[in-house]
Amino acid sequence: MGRRRKPRILENVTITGLADKGRAVGRYEEKVVFVENAVPGDVVDVRVMKKKSGYDIGTAIKYHQESPDRIEPFCKHFEDCGGCSWQNLAYPTQLLHKENTVKNAMTRIGKIEVDTMLPILPAGETTYYRNKMEYTFSNKRWLSEKEIESEAEFANRKALGFHKPGGFNKIIDINHCFLQGDPSNAIRNGLRDFAIEHDYSFYDIRAQKGLLRNLLMRITTTGEVMVILSVHENDEAAIKHMLDYLLEAFPSITSLFYVINGKRNDFILDLDFHLYSGKEFITENLGDVTFKIGPKSFFQTNSRQAVALYDKIVEFADMQGEENVYDLYTGIGSIALYVAQKCRHVVGVEEIEAAIEDAKENAELNKMDNTTFYAGDVKDILTDDFAEKHGKPDIVITDPPRAGMHPKVVDILLELESPKIVYVSCNPATQARDLNLMKEKYRVVKMQPVDMFPHTYHIENIALLELIVE
Repeated sequence: MGRRRKPRILENVTITGLADKGRAVGRYEEKVVFVENAVPGDVVDVRVMKKKSGYDIGTAIKYHQESPDRIEPFCKHFEDCGGCSWQNLAYPTQLLHKENTVKNAMTRIGKIEVDTMLPILPAGETTYYRNKMEYTFSNKRWLSEKEIESEAEFANRKALGFHKPGGFNKIIDINHCFLQGDPSNAIRNGLRDFAIEHDYSFYDIRAQKGLLRNLLMRITTTGEVMVILSVHENDEAAIKHMLDYLLEAFPSITSLFYVINGKRNDFILDLDFHLYSGKEFITENLGDVTFKIGPKSFFQTNSRQAVALYDKIVEFADMQGEENVYDLYTGIGSIALYVAQKCRHVVGVEEIEAAIEDAKENAELNKMDNTTFYAGDVKDILTDDFAEKHGKPDIVITDPPRAGMHPKVVDILLELESPKIVYVSCNPATQARDLNLMKEKYRVVKMQPVDMFPHTYHIENIALLELIVE
């Protein structure tokens, strides 16, 4: 056997900022170093995990000086999980870095001027803010370095929790998660313990066998709870036993489904969802709009902060009641239905057909007859003929995926010359790129970053564009 190469240690690295995907960044002998488990202001020794031609990636192993912005993480899984990678950074400092991320993207990538950059809108709740969480079963939970070094015997390795970052087969057993409120933790822990007690098999991702595979929960602000159990094998007796346990132990469950997934991947939206008990949907309220959410529905995962986001969209659009509005990448029509009360008509376009069916159903539920929805790729739907049929828009609202808008969509928007565009983005870099392509015809009047996901590097940003009139 060959000897294990001794890891390279970089000493006294000063952390100067946060880079892509929220990683801490510093320099060592003029070379950039990306560092896990560090925050700006720390001075640390770094164990190099990956060596690239232009940079190193490592983890902090010794702290010579701690940043004044460093705080103690409140979750015991913090160092292993990676789901809330900024828990060790004071919340005001998180907001500052997110705000700077937006500013830097507009300056360096977009090369655009913003008339007014509004301060970031903080989240009202920084814990228990997600309405949807998904967990994975594993027959061989991941062991931390401390556990391995202890050389202790672990008789039970079954786990129900999260994938360790970068490890498709490494599942961290989660005892308490601060992302979703009651009864989420109780349901997860109860089901795991019940399954272990009755010796039901947990999934082995390498061998592709085992009964229990995934657990998904949705909990709304209206108090409704949807639980979806994904299993690999159609063991009717075992499935019934576990679902009956959930209903008896947790009477707050209002919708209980199961899915049989015999595929090699965890994607289940292409499978049949079997309703075992309760309603086929749960309901959520955003402002005055009620949404029916089914097991396959796409929906904003932070309901309360979604209201704050949508209120800002309405504020930026400044509708007077007679506007013709296009809502691009509409999803289940959440923004379209939210603004429909403020305008004459809104047309929503979304690629995912199931989402459009949800949008139509929710429009009917809310008795909104001034909405029209189309399923299809925005770049194919949004044409001159489309504009001729529905009339040119007075306002365009666009909320594309992380990749931003397709160049064809940018081109047609430039042709349409809508007086206002409200551009909502979850990726300031691609938003800045798109705004650069539009700057000959549009000026950016104002921007509003919004923090939807505290303790993570994710950031939403709203930009108001106005047509330049010669």
